[in-house]
Amino acid sequence: MNIRNGLRISLLLLTTAAISGCVSSTLDLSNRGSVSIPSKARTDMRERGMSISSPVLVRIFKKESELELWKQDSTGKYALLRTYPMCRWSGQLGPKKAEGDRQAPEGFYEVNYSRLNPNSQFYLSFDLGFPNKLEKAKGYTGSALMVHGACSSSGCFAISDEYVAELYSIVRDALKGGQTAFQVQSYPFRMEPENLAVYSSNPNYDFWLDLKKGYDHFEVTKQPPKFNFCEGGYRFGSPVEGQLPASAMGSCPTFAPEPEMVASKTANDLSKVATLLDDGYTKTYAYSDGGMHPTYRSILSQKGADFLSKRTSSTQVPVSRPKAALSDPFLPK
Repeated sequence: MNIRNGLRISLLLLTTAAISGCVSSTLDLSNRGSVSIPSKARTDMRERGMSISSPVLVRIFKKESELELWKQDSTGKYALLRTYPMCRWSGQLGPKKAEGDRQAPEGFYEVNYSRLNPNSQFYLSFDLGFPNKLEKAKGYTGSALMVHGACSSSGCFAISDEYVAELYSIVRDALKGGQTAFQVQSYPFRMEPENLAVYSSNPNYDFWLDLKKGYDHFEVTKQPPKFNFCEGGYRFGSPVEGQLPASAMGSCPTFAPEPEMVASKTANDLSKVATLLDDGYTKTYAYSDGGMHPTYRSILSQKGADFLSKRTSSTQVPVSRPKAALSDPFLPK
């Protein structure tokens, strides 16, 4: 074995241990809904001016295969506490429309305490609440779309048992502490000019521009945007004249304009998209079936699906469609 290969294998093993260790020997299946927030997470919260009960927010990015956990700090704004690598999501970039299409959803959701599942077959989970009011109005169907453990997906977001244990404990205690529901924002990718330029010809582009308004609001203000539905789309903020329609397909009332800094970010980003397109910045990507974070993908490609299953699931749930995960177009072959 040459030195380079030896270093590569050593790094792989260290990365594997850092991801989750041997979960079957560290996680308690009997009372997992009451799992405590890990001491390291408590310390990190304290150092960032966050309390156990302060509100939380979750953002999900398919292309990057990452899930972010944000928490309100002592300034009243939300700050990033954790970025979890996603082990598996399924489908393509784009919204979920029909039961059985394997699509992981995209949109804005509210998760209350009743949506937490302490007895999930994937260790722990919470239901996003798909379909929301807009999705129902459009006739979209599906159920039990979750964030959960393990490394298996058929429309869900899987982040491994170790990571979901920490995430679950933090959001649970925020809900117990008084937050009625926490917001989940699920995106196809980080809504920045380069990504938008790549997908400017995608049939979901207008829908993604709709989501970007909420994304930009949070990026600038670090406060969860208030979202509503009308005219078949998302509307952010509050009406200042008229009332929201009973149906998400009904006519929109007059909304207050976005804060100037938010509107400026959106306008500047779209201007950059136009410049990129003028310069020929176009690519075409398609997934075989969803994606996987590069960290997990490296383990899968070198150690195999059985090894990754043992590293991400207390009950050794099989990795879903491992060959498709390895064909992720955004990662080096």
